[in-house]
Amino acid sequence: MTRKHRETARSASAGRAVARSRAVTRTEVEGVRGAGTVRKTVLPSGLRIVTETVPTVRSVTFGIWAHVGSRDETPALNGATHYLEHLLFKGTEQRSALEISSALDAVGGEMNAFTAKEFTCYYARVLDTDLPLAVDVVCDMLTGSVIDEEELEAERGVILEEIAMTDDDPGDCVHDVFARTMFGDTPLGRPVLGTAETVNALTRDRVARFYRKHYDPTHLVVAAAGNLDHADVVRRVRRAFERADATREPAAPLPPRSGSRTVRAPGKLDVVDRATEQAHFVLGLPGLSRYDERRWALGVLSTALGGGMSSRLFQEIRERRGLAYSTYSFTSGFADCGLFGVYAGCRPAQVPEVLKICREELDDVASHGLSDDEVRRAIGQLAGSTVLGMEDTGALMHRIGKSELCWGEQMSVDAMLAKISAVTPDDVRAVASEVLTRRPSLSLIGRLDGRRAARLEDAVA
Repeated sequence: MTRKHRETARSASAGRAVARSRAVTRTEVEGVRGAGTVRKTVLPSGLRIVTETVPTVRSVTFGIWAHVGSRDETPALNGATHYLEHLLFKGTEQRSALEISSALDAVGGEMNAFTAKEFTCYYARVLDTDLPLAVDVVCDMLTGSVIDEEELEAERGVILEEIAMTDDDPGDCVHDVFARTMFGDTPLGRPVLGTAETVNALTRDRVARFYRKHYDPTHLVVAAAGNLDHADVVRRVRRAFERADATREPAAPLPPRSGSRTVRAPGKLDVVDRATEQAHFVLGLPGLSRYDERRWALGVLSTALGGGMSSRLFQEIRERRGLAYSTYSFTSGFADCGLFGVYAGCRPAQVPEVLKICREELDDVASHGLSDDEVRRAIGQLAGSTVLGMEDTGALMHRIGKSELCWGEQMSVDAMLAKISAVTPDDVRAVASEVLTRRPSLSLIGRLDGRRAARLEDAVA
């Protein structure tokens, strides 16, 4: 992926700071239409600090991204990354769990975290005047967790409840089933939350070792967006890591993930028999990795197929025939592979007909592509949602943090919009003829009678 970078000149005082730090590097990338400039500093320890200054707002979102997700777990450690995410809120050498939460509550701030297949993120959103507090608390959590035995046991029950809650939501759970269908018993195929069995087997020593291995500065990216000063953020983060003795000898940041994995799950059928009012399914195929330049065309294709109320699937399944309330398509890009899928939730009696429509639409687009009007409309929808989705500091922090962790560089929103706008009907036709002609697999949660269950084979034939 091409990204536009430019080195910036520094004042004499900044030059002296670089000399003192021995290996600090800084880069900048243009913002979009005055939204601010993204600045990056790499400390000698390998810790990367990326900020976007937006002087027109009164908030700041401060986050730390860890280069670790559920795909870094062994089978015995499945769920450890998510378990650790919970535990970092449960106390440090400086603060109790209550003191961590009350510190942000006292200033009206928001604090949260999430775990994904390939990364974990912790963040706080506060008023710009409370940025020093957010930096102090979040950095303390990441560098000084004590992983207390009693807190670990108490949180085990919370996580088991979260697993149970997910299992009770078939519209959510079917995506975990789909990952298992496509990837099998591999790190990408296992659930991010883990299972009741693996979570119950995790011990403090195992989780603590996992923490020490994956949370050193070379694995971390600090990202902040809002009304802030980059140099001030760098100074405060550096001080917080030094105070926690979390710095180390000069080291290079961990590079983005790489590799090549082929998803081999043609025609696989995975049905979870459960007494639900609706049957929920994902019909999917191998997609593209996040590094594949064709992902822009695949995004336009997915938007046209099932990305909005005017999309083909929504119009045909819901508007014209009234067969389902919710249906959509999606793409997921990992470092070395990807997925493309179509989801629908409908009454069990409607499953064969809804699946038949999905296959017919996928086959038609694979053979004939999309019309020029469909492509134009999808480009406009995708471009608009991209910009509107970045209208708050949390979204900006998410963009720059994930970009640094996953790609090692930044792309401005203008550059992203240019990539989307450059997609042509021929580009969409080419990616459709490759991706949509692969034999699909099907994951379903629900209760079907024998006759309808037998007809599921037709969807993956």
